[in-house]
Amino acid sequence: MTSTPDNAQQSASRLYLTMRGVVQSMDDVIPGKFEITKDGIVHDMVSPGGPHEVTAAHVSRRLEKLMLDELLAHNGTPDVEDEPEGIMRHPDVMVIAWTDLNVEGSIDPRAVVAAIEIVSCSNPDNDWVGKVRDYPLIGIPIYAIFDPRTGTGAVFTDIHSTPDGPRYATRKDFVYGEDVTVAEWTISTDGLPRYA
Repeated sequence: MTSTPDNAQQSASRLYLTMRGVVQSMDDVIPGKFEITKDGIVHDMVSPGGPHEVTAAHVSRRLEKLMLDELLAHNGTPDVEDEPEGIMRHPDVMVIAWTDLNVEGSIDPRAVVAAIEIVSCSNPDNDWVGKVRDYPLIGIPIYAIFDPRTGTGAVFTDIHSTPDGPRYATRKDFVYGEDVTVAEWTISTDGLPRYA
């Protein structure tokens, strides 16, 4: 007996729901941050602190000084989730309208104007590889990475179709000290902390 696409989709959906249940049961028990990708569960074992959180706060505050009141650069819960794709991620900062944040449960990733990640020391590939793959797949139009390990970053834009699925077409690299444009807002990277 061969599987039909509907059976495969139902099986993938059941697997995703099982992984989501596991993540939710571990969330309050095991330290760190859990996310679900096409490759399975990602566990960033070290809770972010120090330069990671300071960078997220600076980026959030700098963006909000330039944005309309209808938007915010949010750096809290909830996750962004695309159940059909089997992906649940938690951006360090997400630019989103207040009305789109005011929902029960997870955020629709297509409501996110931009996702911003601060690279962690313990799992840099999660931000530089996994999320570069996942964010265009779930429709997040702009993805910015700040890397306190190297004092560099990049902004990814222009989702386009490829044989491997949606991908970002444009990458603009920056070095701390330069101004960086995220969506329509240009902020300074001066004074962002680095990891020791």
